[in-house]
Amino acid sequence: MIQAPAPPPPSRRRHDREIISLAVPAFGALVAEPLFVMVDSAIVGHLGTPQLAGLAVAAALLTTAVSVFVFLAYATTAAVARRVGAGDLASAIRQGMDGIWLALLLGIAVIAVALPAAPWLVDIFGASDTAAPYATTYLRISSLGIPAMLVVMAATGVLRGLQDTRTPLYVAVGGFAANGALNAGLVYGAGLGIAGSAWGTVIAQISMAVAYLIVVVRGARRHGASLRPDAAGIRASAQAGVPLLVRTLSLRAVLMIATAVAARLGDTEIAAHQIILSLWSLMAFALDAIAIAGQAIIGRYLGADDAKGAREACRRMVQWGIVSGVVFGALIVLARPLFVPLFTSDRTVQDTLLPALLVVALSQPIAGVVFVLDGVLMGAGDGRYLAWAMLVTLAVFAPVALLVPVIGGGLTTLWWAMALMMTVRMVTLWLRTRSGKWIVTGATR
Repeated sequence: MIQAPAPPPPSRRRHDREIISLAVPAFGALVAEPLFVMVDSAIVGHLGTPQLAGLAVAAALLTTAVSVFVFLAYATTAAVARRVGAGDLASAIRQGMDGIWLALLLGIAVIAVALPAAPWLVDIFGASDTAAPYATTYLRISSLGIPAMLVVMAATGVLRGLQDTRTPLYVAVGGFAANGALNAGLVYGAGLGIAGSAWGTVIAQISMAVAYLIVVVRGARRHGASLRPDAAGIRASAQAGVPLLVRTLSLRAVLMIATAVAARLGDTEIAAHQIILSLWSLMAFALDAIAIAGQAIIGRYLGADDAKGAREACRRMVQWGIVSGVVFGALIVLARPLFVPLFTSDRTVQDTLLPALLVVALSQPIAGVVFVLDGVLMGAGDGRYLAWAMLVTLAVFAPVALLVPVIGGGLTTLWWAMALMMTVRMVTLWLRTRSGKWIVTGATR
């Protein structure tokens, strides 16, 4: 007689419930973010290959300009979650408000640089003469939405730290719907071309920021947290984010190098690279949902002085990451005939991207481990190690990627270099997690 499998231990079931309750809404919110770029790519791609190539360069620059400040979300999540674990909600929200004010100041500074420097930045990326005007137009208009996106990051960090990933989901879904409708209407209905796509995205981003601010301000008033900017608090938030800024700059340098190499391979290659990068980002954000759960859960356990719970949660999330990576890799392979034509009807672009897409599918299980362990160490506030680990990864990746035009193999070889990058990240993060040095309990690290 076949016996039923033994039920999982209570601790595993508890961790699964926590992971699911936080990761599922986070998954929806995170997937909505790259879908902004994917919608732009799909709409602009049908305007022509030069327009899509221009979008590829501008999108890489904009994503870099926003993502280098991702510490506004990550550091805030960890800090707020620790204080939640320690039972100090007023202090937790006050920490978040400091992050929001810092986000607004940084966003204004980025606009001041991006507007006059747009043509120079596009030229550095190696955009062709046909693609450069479109890239410059998109970059200048879309940069106006950067302050809103940074505010969204900081406010999202506050809510995640408070163990609330549902509100970010609702806001993200609303923003995605608005972005799609505005893009279609302004690009084709109003005949604004690539400029219409940029304006539609900016309007959607500002609307999202307003929605977040309403939620956070209500929470601050309910718990008696001050809304006024505090110079010391803003400065402390900036200092806490420096290691994560170094880590993120290194990661963005990897992606910028990859895009620059693809741009120099030709318009067909950079157009194909943009499509693959959009899909890769979609998978990355999806896997990062477990990492977001990790940041909130690990921070809460460590704030409550529960080192054992933190270790158990880490182990279980790694298992989730591996399984999720396998599933996403299989989906890429099986669904590629369906989604590739949505981005471009150019057969040359399609033929160029398909082999590289298979490399992305094969590397998804590795990515699953990387994103989970990244989230665990962020939740623990182990930013210093994350910074050094990413610098090592950049040092390995850069020379390999820059040799792609010499080695040959085009875009496929470039994405094998990306797979190497993810493998190096996995090794460095696994070594740190195994050491146990990331486990520091208390309301602050």
